[in-house]
Formats: sequence, structure tokens, C-alpha cells
Amino acid sequence: MDRHPPKPASRPEKVSLWRYLRLFRKDILSAQPEKLYRAWMAEFRTPFFRSYLVNDTDLVDLVLRGRPDDFPKSDRIGAGLQPLLGRSVFLTNGEEWKRQRRIIDPAFEGGRLRDTFPGILAAADAGVARLKGANGTPQEIEAIASHMAADVIFRTLFSIPIEDATAQEVFHAFRAHQRTQPILNLAAFIRGPSWMPRFFRSETKRTAAHIRRLITKLTDDRLALIGAGRAPDDLATKIMTTVDPQTGRTFTAEEMVDQVAIFFLAGHETSASALSWALYLLALYPEWQDKVAQEAADFDGTFAALSRLKVTRDVFRETLRLYPPVPMMVRETARPETFRKRLVARGSQIVLSPWHLHRHTRFWDEPDAFDPARWETEGGKATARSAYLPFSAGPRVCTGAGFAMIEGVVLLSRLVRDYRFAVLAARQPIPVAHLTVRASDGIWLTISRKTDSCSQNRNSPQKA
Repeated sequence: MDRHPPKPASRPEKVSLWRYLRLFRKDILSAQPEKLYRAWMAEFRTPFFRSYLVNDTDLVDLVLRGRPDDFPKSDRIGAGLQPLLGRSVFLTNGEEWKRQRRIIDPAFEGGRLRDTFPGILAAADAGVARLKGANGTPQEIEAIASHMAADVIFRTLFSIPIEDATAQEVFHAFRAHQRTQPILNLAAFIRGPSWMPRFFRSETKRTAAHIRRLITKLTDDRLALIGAGRAPDDLATKIMTTVDPQTGRTFTAEEMVDQVAIFFLAGHETSASALSWALYLLALYPEWQDKVAQEAADFDGTFAALSRLKVTRDVFRETLRLYPPVPMMVRETARPETFRKRLVARGSQIVLSPWHLHRHTRFWDEPDAFDPARWETEGGKATARSAYLPFSAGPRVCTGAGFAMIEGVVLLSRLVRDYRFAVLAARQPIPVAHLTVRASDGIWLTISRKTDSCSQNRNSPQKA
């Protein structure tokens, strides 16, 4: 199709440092010049450090897979989340991070993903039921997707639906916290040396403390059930009872609170972002929505039948390419490096940008086009092996990547089976990077039950 999905307008090629910082504070995506979609590498200087955005896939592979210990995660990118996440696996490096992954990873191994499927499907069906009153009026999709994704996390992690009182309180507290402290924190990027003190807004600290109290209660209650031999066999129980094979230790209660915080924050926020954009893209391209709906009608709701949702999976992959929930990852050089014949000093920030890599003109055919069919071509598969990083790669690849793919496909399939989604011509969403890639003013679509949608012109955008 001629119509490409929206992306932010790029800034002029040359701007002053202070103009760039003002643009960065508003939105990191639109603060970048258009040339980054074709550049191999770009350098950015601040008074305190140098930053290098890297699109050269050999260098990306070096950082993530070749020598990951020489490129630890930068503490700048997650600095604003420390009051909430403490020493979670999202923020740590080195031996501490390796120990955490040895305990967490077994819960998400292929065989155990089957155990999470009933919770994912139940959350999908509950979300579909909550939309039963949809009658074609405009609705904000991100809020709906966030509620469904949070339900998935609660059901698979603690075996409780989102309607549970504590789950509801955690969900609303997280939404309040996200408004106080986005992950892309300008102050973290321009602050000086690591020994300088960090300051957090009082509201950020207050909401973080409230969330941690709620998670502590969930964790303590689960430890009591484990001790009594009555705990359900869900993700929380698996992680809390897994012994690190090297140290013989399990997570302490405090450590588990840190991990639950990142499971919920990363798990529901990234999934909600991806699901929202997937629904928008299907509304924008109704011929693909028809294909997903046909597959969904034949899906019997069993784990074994997931492999037959091939079109839905390709649509979700293409969504993650165009709108990767985490648009940028930041590493730090532990020693001097030479990148593309340029000296990179120790302590420099290395920015790996799925946002730019996934739309890079040197790698992808029609990079800005929505084309799920590319995932069935040899060229598309080959490019994906080196230039597709929705879940990172190497040792720090998202431990829940497989879980997220199952969740996205199931939620999308169930929603499109029962409802028709249509775009609003007057409300085109513009992507911005907050905690994840979201729309600046939300994603608004009309939702109609299939029994009510037959008379609609499905190929024409609605008017607000």
C-alpha cells in the first residue's frame, strides 16, 4: 500500500546542543535527525560524556554477543527507575546480574511456557468479554491493551485476575508512577560523574514506595503458601523456589520484590505498547485484519494450535519491527574501544537503537512500510537475523521473549476474532518514546462487535 504507518518527524540535521536537549526532553525519537536511518554510526557530545549510536550490525553483534562483559548496561538509562526496581535484573551488571538470570531463566524455558498458556488465554478471553458493549464509538486502545496485559501478568505470575483487589491497586499505582518518571530521563543523560548524588521527585519516591509495599505483601503471602506446601505452580512459585546452581541460594524476599517489580513493569508495559500498535496497524490495513480474523476463527484455543497462527505471528513481528516497545538500549564501554576507525573512550555511552535499526534503509526493503509478508521471504528472514532486536540479543536477551510472543499472538487473535477495529482519520497516532513507544495522544480506534459490523465500510477510515 502507498500509505505508510506514522513515525515522528525528524529534527533538522544541525541544531545546537541546547536545542537538541530541549527536543530530547520532549521526545527522544523526534529529536534525532533523518540521517540516522541510513548511518552506520553517529557521535553525540555532551559536557560530561560522549555517546555513539551504532547501526553497524557487526558492532551491534560485538556489543551484545561478542564481548558483552566489556559493554555493561549503562546506569543512566534506568536511573529514574531505581526507587521502584531497586537491584532488579533490569538494572544490575556483572556477577550479580548473572546470578539473577540463573534463577529467573528456568521459569521461562520452552517447556514451561506451556504452563503459562492457560493464564494468557484466560486474560485474553476476559479482555474480550469486557469489550462486549463496544458499538462502534471511538475508544482509546492503549488503556484497553494495558489492562489486558496487566491481567496476563497477574494471572501467570501470581494466579490472580486483575479484578483481585490487590492486583487492581498495583495496576493503578503503576500507572501513577509511570507518569512521574519516564525511563528516558534527560537528567540522567546530562548528569556528571557516577559519584554525583541523584535526586528523585518526591512523587516518584512516594509512588515507588507504595508499589513496593503492595508487591511485598504479595511476595510474603506467596512465601507463606510455599512454606505450607499450598502454593500454585505459577511463575512466582517457580522463581521463588529455584536454587542458583552455583551458590545454592534462592532469592531473598527483598530480592524477589525487586524482580516482581520489573516483571510487572517490563512485562505489561511493553506488551501493551506492542498490542496497541498491532491493533492500529490492522485497522489501517483491513486486508491484513481479515487474514488474522480468518486464522482466529479456526484457532481452537489450545497450546498445540498456536503454531497455526502464522499470519498473526507475522503481523506481530512486523509490529515489533515498526514500533519496538523499547526503542533504544544503552551500554557503556568498560575500556577504550575502536569503532569504525574511531577511538571510543572508556565510559562512553553506546546506544543500540532498534527504532533506527528496524527502519534502516541499508537493511530493509521498504523499511517504513507495513508488510507482514516480508517474514516469509528469504530476504526478510536474513535481515532479521542481524538487524531485528525487539528483545535485545545475546546473554541479556529478554528472558520473557518467548512468553511475549505467545501473549501478543493470543491477545491479538482473540480480539480480532470477535471485534472489528477501524481507524479515525482525524486522530492519527504519532509515536513518542516515554517508558515505551506510545502515541503522543493515545491510539483511538472504533471497536465494533462482528455481528454489528457487517454494514460498515471496512476499508474506509472513520471520522472523529
